[in-house]
Amino acid sequence: MGRLAGKIALITGTARGIGAAAAQLFAAEGAQVVGCDLDAERGAQTVKQVREQGGDMVAMAPVDLGDPDAAADWVNEAVAVFGGVDILYNNASAIRFGPIDQLSVADWRFTIRNELDLVFHVTRAAWPHLVARGGGSIINMASIAATRGAWFMPQNAHGTTKAGVLGLTYQLVVEGGPHHIRANAISPSLTITPETEHLLTDPDSPFSLEDSRIPLGRVGYPEDVARVALFLASDDSAYVSGANIPVDGGTATVG
Repeated sequence: MGRLAGKIALITGTARGIGAAAAQLFAAEGAQVVGCDLDAERGAQTVKQVREQGGDMVAMAPVDLGDPDAAADWVNEAVAVFGGVDILYNNASAIRFGPIDQLSVADWRFTIRNELDLVFHVTRAAWPHLVARGGGSIINMASIAATRGAWFMPQNAHGTTKAGVLGLTYQLVVEGGPHHIRANAISPSLTITPETEHLLTDPDSPFSLEDSRIPLGRVGYPEDVARVALFLASDDSAYVSGANIPVDGGTATVG
């Protein structure tokens, strides 16, 4: 019996990176995983990998979670097929960067839609099902950028949206308590994914590990974040609600 045996876990953005790692880990711990992504081909690869490892997973794609109707349809279909929701992991996001005087209004709105709005849409759709289930765990992906500026690239929209995710998480703690719904956030620093790998391999990258002052001396891996998500999804964290857990190698402590 795994730590998530008998639980139904909805995870957004399962085609790659942290979402794929979480899907594999949650399934290995006994959860029935329901994923979604915009990328149908890569999403299907994650499902195949999970099943080859003996896990139980389905995924829907393409699903544009920035569309409230599409987000609700994904949640409701998962509930119709599997009977409920125990865990909601709001992992998916899409970002655009730029200095404050160069970031376009379109890029600002794109980031708000695809990092904050989608968390609201999915959580709003899942909420009544979590209430009906008698409780559950919501895990929201925040970022170290939510609480401090980034030195190596301008993250105006990203930092703003992730601060919004933290604010929403804390409100969900209060509203969810009477229903035994827990809500927590994870705040990673730079984590190696297909979207960020160029920051480590491109000789012209603005990021320098030497200059980063990460106490543990390395960047993160998707599995580092997924393991924390597993803890928050499991009954091991039954009395944890309102936490914002940094997964950053100690970066948040450096002045």
